[in-house]
Amino acid sequence: MEFFLNLYEGFQAALGPQLLFYCAVGVTAGTAVGVLPGIGPLVAISVLFPITFHVPPDAAVILLAGIYFGAQYGGSTASILLNLPGTASNAVTCIDGYPMARDGRAGKALFMTTIASFFGGTVSLIALMIFTPLIVGIALKFGSPEYFALMVLGLIAAATLASSSPLRGIVMVVLGVLLSLVGTDVNTGAYRFTFGMSSLADGLGLVPLAMGLFGVAEVIERLVSGRVAGKPETVGLKSMLLTRDETRRTFMPMVRGSLCGIFSGILPGAGPSLGAFLAYGLEKRVSPNSANFGKGAIEGIAAPEAANNASVQAAFIPTLSLGIPGDAIMALILGALVVHGIQPGPNVIPQNPELFWSLVASFWIANILLLVLNFPLIGLWVKMLTIPYSILYPAVIMFICAGVFSLRLSGFDVLIVLLFGAVGYFFNLVRLPTAPLLLGFILGTPLEQHLRRAMIISRGDAWVFLERPISAVLLALSALLILGAMAAALIRLRRGGGMSRRDRVREN
Repeated sequence: MEFFLNLYEGFQAALGPQLLFYCAVGVTAGTAVGVLPGIGPLVAISVLFPITFHVPPDAAVILLAGIYFGAQYGGSTASILLNLPGTASNAVTCIDGYPMARDGRAGKALFMTTIASFFGGTVSLIALMIFTPLIVGIALKFGSPEYFALMVLGLIAAATLASSSPLRGIVMVVLGVLLSLVGTDVNTGAYRFTFGMSSLADGLGLVPLAMGLFGVAEVIERLVSGRVAGKPETVGLKSMLLTRDETRRTFMPMVRGSLCGIFSGILPGAGPSLGAFLAYGLEKRVSPNSANFGKGAIEGIAAPEAANNASVQAAFIPTLSLGIPGDAIMALILGALVVHGIQPGPNVIPQNPELFWSLVASFWIANILLLVLNFPLIGLWVKMLTIPYSILYPAVIMFICAGVFSLRLSGFDVLIVLLFGAVGYFFNLVRLPTAPLLLGFILGTPLEQHLRRAMIISRGDAWVFLERPISAVLLALSALLILGAMAAALIRLRRGGGMSRRDRVREN
């Protein structure tokens, strides 16, 4: 009974004018961003992140989450019409979506992505409501040694699972942790790695770092590549209806895809891209229509689209219950809560139950809004594909710089954004993943705090991490991940070394 009462109160808050407004703005902006190839939700969230400082915490998370959800919906449009994925996870949609568009079935493909996205999001939200409170009950028993071990596991998992080169991922995680040390030591008051610059006394800001590494770097890369907008196909609403046989053949792919998405969303460092690839590979194996995969099989759209939308909503389970973001986007959303003085973790639900349940209710509303908005606005999204990138990307740079400057009215922060934009572009050129760096930066400060606290409690005895069963198991899992990554690297070297072409495509 308490469960339904909390959900009812959550919907009461979510249906208020303010939260409903930010939910609608988020999903609309996210869908528009997803339609435009190459921008992605991370860039949009980075640009709009400063806005969240001036709204309540629940409205801030709802706005950012709406962008994330909407981008997964909209990303399939360019994948189907132009063979250009709006987001990385929509790359799988190109495999069967674009052939369907060439066969004159673009309307059905777009309709299928909308239905599959709604289905996957619905299943994932049920998992969010059930599993998050359960995980919180376990996490309340955690102490500093357990939190330190859990964060180590999350960082290593993100480094080894999110990149095709685990060694590079670990290097970037360590670099992110080192960047988090810049500024004033909270225990001693001493300056660390400031190089005599008073502007670094408070450390590097999350917003300038994220905007530079992802927003500016992505814009630079797209402008250098010289890509221009293509000519999209005209799509009518009447061409979207599925036949009875197509409806029957897509139900189980959506179910299996949703489960794959929930698994990849909960797993640190996996994210919607892994969920989409996993769902497509599984469906190709079990489908009786596997011979048509890659030639326009509608099942090849239903499974990955359900997976990537289920993944982005399941990613809130570890973020809200443990305070461990699974990817860079969730790290930014976690940062929005931290800015408002709310530390994500096991105390969020007991101390702020209205926040959690209003978020859950708003996520339900966001899915319904996306379902309602996606059909009539498809024509508008298709027209947006014709905007020249030479106009679009300079405008994005302008908004990024204005947003960063508005935080502290500091020109130094703008320089930091541009500096890390160049650094991020360089990392992309040499295929160093930047997402693990941001995760390391986000978790670096609490990682240090829990390490120090655990050592103080144990009076300097490092065995405290191995004496406690939970922390010992978590550290053992971290060691296994490292050994597995090393073994995989050795095997790859013996077989000729280097990344395969498929790995390069996935990493990009």
